[in-house]
Amino acid sequence: MFPQLQTPFACSFPTPIPSIQQKIKPSPTLVGSVQDKVAIVLDDIIDDVEPWALLAGFLKERGAKRVVAMAPHGILSGRAKQFIDQASSLDRVVITNTVPLSEELRSHPKISVVDVSKMFAEAIRRTHNGESMSKLFTN
Repeated sequence: MFPQLQTPFACSFPTPIPSIQQKIKPSPTLVGSVQDKVAIVLDDIIDDVEPWALLAGFLKERGAKRVVAMAPHGILSGRAKQFIDQASSLDRVVITNTVPLSEELRSHPKISVVDVSKMFAEAIRRTHNGESMSKLFTN
């Protein structure tokens, strides 16, 4: 049904294609002081918790009183629960309910889940009725 390729696709490139390429992340750089402060670390997704735990340790070593990780999407896959349990430097993980979590993760003492369903419902209603979205964020 499909025509057969005469040569494998990867062979048409002058250099080999790696099957898995590791992301190279730079070492953290701290601008300012976190001494005796609550450090809040923000990103769009929390999936693999290990980098967050390492960063929390980095911030605590520099004097942070508490470290809170925040992201709207908490995937928390793999060994996320183990890393959260073991990371004494990571005080709290705050996520929204945009991704379903197991009951075990939802009830974890270090994880706070913020419900955004009413805000999304109101945004959809306002869009449907041609109303201003900016009013949604003023109160």
